[in-house]
Amino acid sequence: MTSVFEPNGKQTACTIIEAGPCVVTQKKTVDTDGYNALQIAFGEAKEKNTPKALLNHFAKANTMPKAIVKELRNCSIDKQVGENLTCEIFAEGEKVSVIGTTKGKGFQGVVKRHGFGGVGESTHGQHDRQRAPGSIGGSSYPSRVFKGMRMAGRMGGDQVKVKALRVVKVFPEQNYILVSGSVPGHNGSIVLIQN
Repeated sequence: MTSVFEPNGKQTACTIIEAGPCVVTQKKTVDTDGYNALQIAFGEAKEKNTPKALLNHFAKANTMPKAIVKELRNCSIDKQVGENLTCEIFAEGEKVSVIGTTKGKGFQGVVKRHGFGGVGESTHGQHDRQRAPGSIGGSSYPSRVFKGMRMAGRMGGDQVKVKALRVVKVFPEQNYILVSGSVPGHNGSIVLIQN
């Protein structure tokens, strides 16, 4: 992340995203496929690591093998197969949504995972129970743990959509856009931008 000063003097925290170039590999229509969609590809891949079916698919679009292939349904962008999508489709000031996979945190306890306060007081016999979950339910009735009980477990690694991020600045030469706020995922992770 970085921050920029806007014309009114306000400092805004921003995330830099490399938005393209994405090449159009297939254009689906209602007549041929039953729905409208635009298939795009991003990133470089080695030819030896790409399946032959995908190699032929990329050859039809007259492009090198790509790492990521994504389909955009009901897309209003009018591009033909083989053309590139760049960051110029975004305008400064417009709102976008960013979809990505959050950082994986591994197995975490209830204090970090759900924000429990812990036991609180460290005296009165509480030897090493400060971050313990406490009681989780009844005994003879209902004789079970209710579904959805907040307990320790795997945290992170979820697909998240962050909405209404403002495009602060567009750099067409480098294919970079600056969006206000943070986006899900680690540095260098792949995200999908929707406008």
